Amino acid sequence: MSQFNLTRRSMLAGAAIAGALGPLVTATFANASEEVAPVTTPTDLSALQRVKVDLVKPPFVHAHTQKADGPPKIVEFTLTIKEQKMVIDDQGTQVHAMTFNGSVPGPLMVVHQNDYVELTLINPDTNELQHNIDFHSATGALGGGALTIVNPGEKAVLRFKATKAGVFVYHCAPPGMVPWHVTAGMNGAIMVLPRDGLNDGHGNDLVYDKVYYVGEQDFYVPRDEAGNFKTYDSVGDSYDDTLKVMRTLTPSHIVFNGAVGALTGENALTAAVGEKVLIVHSQANRDTRPHLIGGHGDYVWATGKFRNPPDVDQETWFIPGGTAGAAFYTFEQPGIYAYVNHNLIEAFELGAAAHFKVTGDWNNDLMTAVVSPTGS
Repeated sequence: MSQFNLTRRSMLAGAAIAGALGPLVTATFANASEEVAPVTTPTDLSALQRVKVDLVKPPFVHAHTQKADGPPKIVEFTLTIKEQKMVIDDQGTQVHAMTFNGSVPGPLMVVHQNDYVELTLINPDTNELQHNIDFHSATGALGGGALTIVNPGEKAVLRFKATKAGVFVYHCAPPGMVPWHVTAGMNGAIMVLPRDGLNDGHGNDLVYDKVYYVGEQDFYVPRDEAGNFKTYDSVGDSYDDTLKVMRTLTPSHIVFNGAVGALTGENALTAAVGEKVLIVHSQANRDTRPHLIGGHGDYVWATGKFRNPPDVDQETWFIPGGTAGAAFYTFEQPGIYAYVNHNLIEAFELGAAAHFKVTGDWNNDLMTAVVSPTGS
């Protein structure tokens, strides 16, 4: 298969896409494909149990056990690539999003360390572009990117052993066009739990009652001469203008879960006083600084790797671009908590904010109004 066959539609065969083909990146993919071409003796996994998982749309996470039940398994997932228009703010701004399973971010997958992840990646013939997937949790072949290049109408099946415990990003990484696909929404996360579950770094179990997945996304929407956000008939038509905005390194929107307000108001995340909540937070492209206003990170794996002891009692934690992190918190007071990127311009002006709506009884010992606000 030619590494330059990026689409079956002629509109993307011109100068715009040719300019996207960075020779170094393309050569890297080509060389990787050549290197993995020889077939080695297959691993015999016939004795392992197979488990098929139905993924769910973030911020929710599919059912799973926190401790491994028995020996390693082959865990089967399916991701279907969907290129679609999405509205990303209350002004009706549209992007031509590229997605896994139709959501930004893609679904969170959960396995246990030393399980095998077996992913079926489907690129329907209704799409325009070539895609693939790079798992930061995988070892070898560009994270699977060299083995999963699928044109419209094709599918691929990738299997890898999840040898590292933690939360990790996955994203599309087609030859020469990686940043365009990632910043168009084509990213997600996988959580590889230790086989004996999470602990506080001192051997004490940390068992969560709920888990939510927050995917932070930077969009780069072009504007016209009057300053209005532009719309396009197709994802290919948007490419040239979008690339120019991307090269400024200045996002037009920075949002949680695909749109301004996706996790606020009626879409707020819910909890109750006393509930232990694990928040998985990913950013596939830019650094971020999560902060729970009115709460804390009781235990935080800022770079998401569970073999490392968690930091404790954090106010704000730093997640580098291309990384997923995790924070564990027990809610102690009812009310509305804002969960934000604490670059406050990005939170309040560009959209990187969510809400937790927490029910329960108020504890005056933790906070009380000694003197209510009054006039002078």
